[in-house]
Amino acid sequence: MSQRKELTNMTFDEIRIGQSAEMSVTLTKNQVELLAAVSGDVDAFHLKTEDAAGVPAYGKRTEAAGAVALISSVIGTRLPGPGSKILRRELSFSGDIAVGDTLTATVAAKEKRPEGNVVVFDTRCVNQAGHVLISGITVVAAPTKRLVYDDIAPPHFELRRSDSFIELFKTCDTCEPVTCAVVHPCDRDSLLGAVEAARRGIIDPVLVGPEEKIRKAGEAAQVDLASFRIVPTPHSHASAAKAVELARAGEVESLMKGSLHTDEIMGAIVPSASGMRTSRRISHAMVIDVPTYYKMFIMTDAAVNIAPDLAVKKDIVQNAIDLDHALGIERPKVGILSAVETVNASIPSTLDAAALCKMADRGQITGGILDGPLAFDNAISAEAARIKGIRSEVSGDVDILLAPDLESANMLFKQLTYLAGAEGAGIVLGTRVPVILTSRADSVRTRLASAALMAIVAQARRQGRYEVR
Repeated sequence: MSQRKELTNMTFDEIRIGQSAEMSVTLTKNQVELLAAVSGDVDAFHLKTEDAAGVPAYGKRTEAAGAVALISSVIGTRLPGPGSKILRRELSFSGDIAVGDTLTATVAAKEKRPEGNVVVFDTRCVNQAGHVLISGITVVAAPTKRLVYDDIAPPHFELRRSDSFIELFKTCDTCEPVTCAVVHPCDRDSLLGAVEAARRGIIDPVLVGPEEKIRKAGEAAQVDLASFRIVPTPHSHASAAKAVELARAGEVESLMKGSLHTDEIMGAIVPSASGMRTSRRISHAMVIDVPTYYKMFIMTDAAVNIAPDLAVKKDIVQNAIDLDHALGIERPKVGILSAVETVNASIPSTLDAAALCKMADRGQITGGILDGPLAFDNAISAEAARIKGIRSEVSGDVDILLAPDLESANMLFKQLTYLAGAEGAGIVLGTRVPVILTSRADSVRTRLASAALMAIVAQARRQGRYEVR
């Protein structure tokens, strides 16, 4: 059922003394934490306070922010509604709020002043027990004309414990622009992503593709391409081949996928004759920022290796560890995923996990701390691991998650994206130059984050901190 609805108002002339409206809401944990962040009431003492039932309670600034927001919502959507302007508040505050509390805000017209169309409302907010959290008056300039808004959707709010991509952008600020062959940027989004990355000093782009199509995309995006080098090619396959040629010749330090299929650009990179291969297996890594997890982590491999065997997984893990080193993580913790946390001969991924851990013990995989097999809950939650009796340095502190195969990695990433608000910055590793694989569904932010990730890797290569073998 749609949550969209029509909103209308009451004009100054229609409002009668004593007329009232109210609204109730039951608070979730995310809502209370968001109110704490907005109000500034994030003192550890307040955040750890619990009521008699052991439910986290929040202090006066959080309570004030929540109750005032609810009162403002009643005024802005019900009485008087759209077109209202809050001029002044005179409010008293009392009490705390907790997850599960039901708050009810009420406004009642107390006085009307024709000059300025002012209405004074008695305002109050109470909890489910009837305890008054806020009382006082709110002075409002009421609308004088009827306003009707239809097809209104509630706003989307997202609470993040941290913002890993901001850290990527900050790290990238110290990097010199990276010469980048943008492969077949023949639609608005792929061209704009490259142009915005150039504007921010992340890349120095070389646009490779049919010149007429690139210029038409520039016109559609209202972008002046006069300052950009264009290397003309007849079609997308030729664009991929030409970009690889530029990288092999040292004219560019990186590649960025434009509006061509992934298999077209990878088809030009993977063959041995391309000169792009190293001694390692090529793999894909996605740096993921999940709002509800306290730090970024890498998911691999969700795009290149369909059903990797043990030897391929070894290279996938090492590529991801080396990427974390470039990002400044000295000893990344690798959780090797399976359906269970015990070795089971009937589940091949558990055997691979055990073998990979032993390979790390023997120095065949270096620079990280490996543990597995781990089910996803045991990898991401120390509490889940504790309950199951698992002692692990990795549980609850993962930097890298290795999935059993492409299908599971791809599904897990998309679940995190569409159900948990995650974002991912993707890069291809194990190649002579880093390759940015963008998706048609990528936002400008994720495209820029992918470019920033590539620039950090390129900088590490320049400084000899990221060895290509």
